[in-house]
Amino acid sequence: MKSNTIFAILLIAVGIFAFAYQGINFKTREKAVDLGPIQITHDKTHMLPLGPIVGGIALVGGIVLLIGAKRKAA
Repeated sequence: MKSNTIFAILLIAVGIFAFAYQGINFKTREKAVDLGPIQITHDKTHMLPLGPIVGGIALVGGIVLLIGAKRKAA
């Protein structure tokens, strides 16, 4: 496979992922209290939003790139 085709498929996958999940969630552990040997921590959830516009642009860009690669090969 050529690099353009692989990149197009990757863009399509990112576009579908952005539409399906609307973002990526991850957790970090932070210290709430630190009193010498006694430590209290808590988990904090963060979200990296992926808007539908980003998903649409990635999906359309991947499709256009894939069609362009097919026409160039033919």
